[in-house]
Amino acid sequence: MHPGQLAAFKTRLTAKKAELAHTLQRLEATGLNSALSGTTGELSTYDNHPADLGSETFERSKDLGLHDNEQVLLSNVERALEKIHNGTYGRCDHCGAEIAPARLEAQPWATQCIHCQENLEKTAIAGRPLEEEALAPPFQRSFLDADTLGSVGYDGEDALQAVARYGSSDTPQDIPGSTNYKALFPNSNEHLGMVEPADAIPSEPDSASHQARKRQKKETGR
Repeated sequence: MHPGQLAAFKTRLTAKKAELAHTLQRLEATGLNSALSGTTGELSTYDNHPADLGSETFERSKDLGLHDNEQVLLSNVERALEKIHNGTYGRCDHCGAEIAPARLEAQPWATQCIHCQENLEKTAIAGRPLEEEALAPPFQRSFLDADTLGSVGYDGEDALQAVARYGSSDTPQDIPGSTNYKALFPNSNEHLGMVEPADAIPSEPDSASHQARKRQKKETGR
């Protein structure tokens, strides 16, 4: 890399480091380091209704998320400055290949090439619970009605329907195709306790036995 380019990247990274440090300091100074009860003016954070402190809890979680993001970004910037000092700036930490100049222009603190970064992000997805390995088929988002013809097993769709019948925070505008509050989950019009709607039709009584019971009632008066 040309010495002039390296100096320009170092200047940008140093300025970014100062900016991130200032942002972290401001987040901590505006109440992030204080207890939640001290910022609300309430004697206790335990209220009669969960919405009483809903806004405060949301704002605190948002500030924590911003703080963590800035902290991670600051670590990446410091790592890039360290690589400039060691003479390895512009090389991928994983494969050693040269990082594309366009990538460094867009993100000077990048320490991996685009291919290694994509692979890292693919494998960084949180895994499913270990209990699902013992389930066959796995319960994860298992909507078996369309995939397996004639399947009547209790699957993920049935679990969602069972919970959603007790209500949710969704409205008709959140679910495509819903026109009222009774259709806020997949296949909400399914009949419960039967495979086909015809199974709900009561069977006709046997005509001979039915007539015999009528005569017996008439004779005994009961």
